Amino acid sequence: MYPSRFDYMAPASLDEALAILADRGDEAKVLAGGQSLVPLIKLRFASPGLVVDLNHIPGLSYIDESPDGLRVGALTRHNHLVDSEVLSARYPAMAAAAPLISDPLVRNRGTIGGSLAHADPAGDWGSVMLALGAQLVARSSTGERVIEIGEFFQGTFTTALEPTEIVTEVRVPAPPPRSGGTYLKLERKVGDFATVGVAVHVQLDDGVVGRAGIALTAVGPQNVEAESAEAALVGAEPRPAAFEEAARLAAAAADPSADLRGSAEYKRHVVEVFVKRGLAHAVGSARAA
Repeated sequence: MYPSRFDYMAPASLDEALAILADRGDEAKVLAGGQSLVPLIKLRFASPGLVVDLNHIPGLSYIDESPDGLRVGALTRHNHLVDSEVLSARYPAMAAAAPLISDPLVRNRGTIGGSLAHADPAGDWGSVMLALGAQLVARSSTGERVIEIGEFFQGTFTTALEPTEIVTEVRVPAPPPRSGGTYLKLERKVGDFATVGVAVHVQLDDGVVGRAGIALTAVGPQNVEAESAEAALVGAEPRPAAFEEAARLAAAAADPSADLRGSAEYKRHVVEVFVKRGLAHAVGSARAA
């Protein structure tokens, strides 16, 4: 199938791209890695009048750490995150998720900013960022704003971004000394969408859980933050009974649909198993930190 006709522009600077969106944002789609947008256009599920290709804009691919946390440029490819020593050393949930994203072809071209802006409920980065309490930086021709990740996702393929805005950066808080995390994913085969994914981040404080982040992939209309499960863990001793209760609450927060990957009941069970397993791993890492 051939795509519908569209105009194509490849700005050489972020300011140029923002000026284009200020003029034609309502009819435009922004192209980052293209791993989601190009198939949608090819199959005519999306028919933009204009595609704005960001790949010629310098300065949007980086991984920088400071005492305040991690800053990742929106055009950073998944494979750059796979290879990052900073992630391996200090951001275990991100380090666990990066190599599980689709297949090598997608990881070579796909970007973290594009993945988050696509807002696919089966996207892996969305759950990881919810568990870590990340922020996204959005730019337009009139300025910049910082969006909490919990406010960014507003539904399936829907975000808080305005048509004139581009995601330019992902910000992740610095991990406290005694913290740990992971990302677990069930998929039928390499490159398939997740059947279920679970991101977990735990911070220990004086022998109890000081903060917990738990978010779920592919079991709802968007990435799901399991807030009741997180709240149940805060102040609790990190023991199996607490993990089981959090896992039960996380499974209750899931709203999966039955499909060829499994029944809704099966997917909730996987959530429960993965949350318990993820919490045990995260707490073990935090204690060893």
